[in-house]
Amino acid sequence: MAMAGGFGGVERHLRDKRILLVDDEAELADMVATILHGAGFSNVDVAHAGTEALACIDERAASPESAYQLFVLDVMLPGMDGFELLARIRERPAHASTPVLFLTAKDEPFDRVSGLSLGADDYLTKPFLPQELVLRIAAVLRRCYAEENPLLELEASRVNFATAEVERADGDTVLLTAKEHEILSVLTRNAGRIVTIDALCEACWGTSFGYENSLMAHIRRLREKIEANPSRPASLVTVKGLGYKLVKR
Repeated sequence: MAMAGGFGGVERHLRDKRILLVDDEAELADMVATILHGAGFSNVDVAHAGTEALACIDERAASPESAYQLFVLDVMLPGMDGFELLARIRERPAHASTPVLFLTAKDEPFDRVSGLSLGADDYLTKPFLPQELVLRIAAVLRRCYAEENPLLELEASRVNFATAEVERADGDTVLLTAKEHEILSVLTRNAGRIVTIDALCEACWGTSFGYENSLMAHIRRLREKIEANPSRPASLVTVKGLGYKLVKR
């Protein structure tokens, strides 16, 4: 199906984002998956109930690089409705801020407000135009995932993710370790937003249990490489009681 061009084209860096579609109507779910594949999205999984969706999410949590990057949820699901499912998803540190779009026949204003107040990024009612669905999904992904740039400009340094090099303002060049590179990559993808300690550990070690001290040690060494004054960081800042935030120049 040559839909991508007809839908204005989805940017290349968005097409490989992993999407979980949850809808109990198998025929409709297959149709939506076909629409998304036709628009260029290459990683679309389908679940038909909340429990099945959570099982898929937890299975992928063992490998952070394969975690879902967008959820498309129906509201009227058997057993656990879409609102409860979203609340359960948000309990998982790795998905505390993963974008969500509700795709549902529930079109009352109260339902829309309920979905958005739970932290959904958009709400589209059935029936829908395939083109609008693709454009809405692309818009959500575009807001949440900026095009990846190998260069990160900070207050006192420049990081080249392609070579794992940090060019400091004093003229020195230092290398990032593999784990430092991974931590900084996660923070960069969420630049300007707080990333909790649990979420960072989950993303970089696959679990939030037992790695807090290790994370703090890596953060300290990262600051020594990217900050002019590691004891008063301007780029990798601590948000007391919550986690860390990366501030780009």
